Amino acid sequence: MHRAKPPGIHLFECAQGSSLSLRSCQALVLILTFFSYASYHAARKTMSVAKGVLDPKPSNLGFLHCPRCLDVDKLYTPENYMVLYGGWAPFDSRDGTALLGDIDLAFLAIYAIGMFFVGHIGDRVDLRVLLTIGMIGTGFFTAAFGAGYWLNVHSFYYFLGIQLIAGLFQSTGWPSVVAVVGNWFGKRKRGLIMGIWNAHTSVGNISGSLIAAAFLKFGWGWSFVIPGAIIALVGLIVFLFLPASSESIGAEDDNIKDSGKNEIGTPLLEGHTEVAEKAVRFIEAFRIPGVVPFALCLFFCKLVAYTFLYWLPFYISHTAVGGEYLSDSTAGVLSTLFDLGGVIGGILAGHISDRLDARALTAASFTFSGIPALFLYRVYGSISLYWNVTLMFITGMLVNGPYALITTAVSADLGTHSSLRGNSRALATVTAIIDGTGSAGAAIGPLLTGYISAKSWTAVFTMLMVAALIAGLLLSRLVMAEVSAKLESWRSAAVPNVLPVSSVEGA
Repeated sequence: MHRAKPPGIHLFECAQGSSLSLRSCQALVLILTFFSYASYHAARKTMSVAKGVLDPKPSNLGFLHCPRCLDVDKLYTPENYMVLYGGWAPFDSRDGTALLGDIDLAFLAIYAIGMFFVGHIGDRVDLRVLLTIGMIGTGFFTAAFGAGYWLNVHSFYYFLGIQLIAGLFQSTGWPSVVAVVGNWFGKRKRGLIMGIWNAHTSVGNISGSLIAAAFLKFGWGWSFVIPGAIIALVGLIVFLFLPASSESIGAEDDNIKDSGKNEIGTPLLEGHTEVAEKAVRFIEAFRIPGVVPFALCLFFCKLVAYTFLYWLPFYISHTAVGGEYLSDSTAGVLSTLFDLGGVIGGILAGHISDRLDARALTAASFTFSGIPALFLYRVYGSISLYWNVTLMFITGMLVNGPYALITTAVSADLGTHSSLRGNSRALATVTAIIDGTGSAGAAIGPLLTGYISAKSWTAVFTMLMVAALIAGLLLSRLVMAEVSAKLESWRSAAVPNVLPVSSVEGA
């Protein structure tokens, strides 16, 4: 299928009088896909910061220390709640936290479902156009959610419907950007390159948190409208300048990467699946060795990561840190340290997996290490601001490390598996299967948190630790295969290369 050259590149080349070099195109791809997906996450992050305003609680506002406010039943009457605590109907009630959890579920469920279909479409259409439509649509409906502030909308179904449509448009992002990057870069140092590139997730979360927190004082609607406008603007830039593949600029794939750099070898993905030279079907993509265990592992990894994504600012503002409750804006800013840790974790996981040539072992090690980090953050994070910041950073590093590795380098490895005979048109489909399965976990985590946190945050963290344990165990077979291969390789290297005794005697 012919991919048209981006109009911005065409105009630039006409003005310059020469074509862009391949290295320039690769740099352009990394930069544009980085900011593209960062803007997706910035638009997604706003909800977590606005939750404290939509559904404020007494502990967050200091009313627990007010003797006349100890009558909880009177505290939550509709006529008193808005006066005392602010909030926004229908979230300003006893069930407000659960309703916000339902909205998270709606968004992430349609996001996960849409991922499978979008990935299948992405291998058959121009990814540049698909990304543009997804980003502009995401921007419009993110802004539409915030417009409820000025339109004085208090219908739960309005906000639910907006989030459903926004989730569908958001699902265009990940399969597309991974496929584009996978089209331009081979396997060598892919873990490190994609570990650094994957910082866009944390950069988007951080910028989304800061933007939403900064505009809360002007009205919570602005916290949605501004990120919505930003992603729409970036979408237009993507349409003008993103070369989705070497074909779109008239270059041959062999000039970008040779087939040897794209093959992922044994033992991690050993198998003999043969796929024809065409855009693969779902059943063929599922049969690629390694897809299923990594997809299931990501289910539980994203359950943990997205619980923090959607609920961390809310948790911080509703937990006394050093004996004091932080404001919603301060909690939103503080939560960015979790994402900063995630940047370091993603880079470390990618680099370590490249050096060891062991994706599963690296992902499992980070996941198991995240269990004590979660425990320590829950138990000791409230002692002081210093402890909270330190433990939050470490937790973010260990939680986001395997999540970043699986959604980037592992997905690209599998999407260019040797059984596909170098067919890069499986990239979006494989990425969609892995991240779509993971997004189902991303939907369940925040939903359960909305209900469980109303009773106990300790129970929430217990759920997260169990999920991390299961994620690591799901990779156990692949880990054992990698370890066995490494031991065999070391043993072979240690044995001196000598001739058999019979050969020596014959001589």
